[in-house]
Amino acid sequence: MRLFRRHRDRRAETPPRPAGRPVEETDLDSLLGLVADSMGYAWSFAPDGGTLTLSGPRTVTVRLAGLRAEAARHSREDWPTLVSEHLAHTLATLDEPLDACDLAQIRPLLRTRLQADDDLGPARLVGRHLAADLVEVLTVGYGQAGRPVRPEEVGCWPITPAQALDLAAANIRADERLAVTAEDLGGVPVRRLTGPTACAAAHLRHLDDYFPLPADGVLVVLPDPATLVVHPVEGLGVVRAIERLRTFAQREFEHGADPLSPQVYWWHQGRLSLIRADLVDQDGQTRLVVAPPREFARVLAALAGRSGGRAGDD
Repeated sequence: MRLFRRHRDRRAETPPRPAGRPVEETDLDSLLGLVADSMGYAWSFAPDGGTLTLSGPRTVTVRLAGLRAEAARHSREDWPTLVSEHLAHTLATLDEPLDACDLAQIRPLLRTRLQADDDLGPARLVGRHLAADLVEVLTVGYGQAGRPVRPEEVGCWPITPAQALDLAAANIRADERLAVTAEDLGGVPVRRLTGPTACAAAHLRHLDDYFPLPADGVLVVLPDPATLVVHPVEGLGVVRAIERLRTFAQREFEHGADPLSPQVYWWHQGRLSLIRADLVDQDGQTRLVVAPPREFARVLAALAGRSGGRAGDD
């Protein structure tokens, strides 16, 4: 309550607004002024409310269109956090050479990076789930210099977040070609695809750029964001392949510098599905317990019918 008492007290100091502006916008402006005060900045709004100028250690122009759009999607209880994060982010990125709110400037720098859902924490990012446990996050910048894009930055652009993610993925496909090597995992043939940046997963949608895909798709592991290892789903040999890939991915995940996932996935018809495979210790021995998704189980049943049930056939 104290925050909003101060909020009302400061309204008299807020510059006049054009008639007809929604009260929610003026309330948000008053909150922006309070947070700017707490950061040691004097402040003033453009007449149309589109920008906020901060005067203090540095003079900073803060764009507000994206923040206003984000505020409209959240309850008022979230506004103090939204405003504080937006102003703090603006100040933290002052020395970036480009304006992230200007799509024309940063369009060529948009990329995606795949991250484990559990690793994202409370940060507000722009992304979409590629699998139940993996999120494709929108970034700006190349390689390790890239940073996640915030929702209020995308809110400044004339495209939707989904369109921005598609644009970023198209940039990766155009700019980066993966290296492909054939390998053997204990009798299971695989292809390893690696790239110079943490964007390999973006090429999943275009694996047929590298080799023909079988009708039933491929098994995939993603031990780190720059690596894909795949095996075709063409016979009951995929049962053994799941075991080999799961063991390989676990080892790479545990010892890699930038681990992503130790799990096995199925890429089929543009979708990535988790094939839950847990390594379980029983009586001193490690066993693999596999829980495939229902659609993949049907594929296995069909493969068994075509091969007469001989699991060793490929």
